[in-house]
Amino acid sequence: MLQACLNGSRTAEEHPALPLTAERLAEDAADVAALGVTSVHLHPRDVIGAPTLAGPEIAGTIATVRAAVPGIEICVSTDVPGSRTALIASWAALAAGRPDVAGVHVTEPGWRHLAEALHQVNVGVELVVEAPVELEELPAGTSRITVRATARTAESLLERVEPLGLPILLHGRDDDAWLVFDYAARLEHSVRMGLEDTLRMPDGRTARNNAELIAMARRNQKTKAPG
Repeated sequence: MLQACLNGSRTAEEHPALPLTAERLAEDAADVAALGVTSVHLHPRDVIGAPTLAGPEIAGTIATVRAAVPGIEICVSTDVPGSRTALIASWAALAAGRPDVAGVHVTEPGWRHLAEALHQVNVGVELVVEAPVELEELPAGTSRITVRATARTAESLLERVEPLGLPILLHGRDDDAWLVFDYAARLEHSVRMGLEDTLRMPDGRTARNNAELIAMARRNQKTKAPG
């Protein structure tokens, strides 16, 4: 799987093409879907541009993106401040405005409660692992494990999660983004790329937008894969 991470918690000042509104996220989602992306990861924003899990903003963003790219997986982050469990519970009434999957960072206090809340509203659980952790019993609804690593930690983190037998998405950020991407592609794990993970192309220049990053990622994925 090639996933596009479209915005993250970055601000408009960091890159002029960063998509923050539902409409801009939908445009970028359509552009990267045309390049072969089958999943988009995004951070919905409220009216002042802050990441949010509030029902109306989630519903509006998901519905707008889904209309632009029907059938694509839409994944959101739960890494925002506030009463996250209660906000996720409010998603039960959103119908088509619910995301398909949501990420839960396993090092955060109460992460199992977040995972259960997602399962209760029929949203798949993506466990995000950034440091060595024991995951003896996986929460209900866990669909994959996303490993956020550096070039130095990727191998050791994979040794922890591969025995669990779930699909793995491996990615890095900033200076490690392309190094970890190529490593994951060689191992044939799912990969992701986009302005959340890096603002730069492999040659160091600033990427024009998400589509340029994904186009390069698609080429790298094909050339690094075994065979």
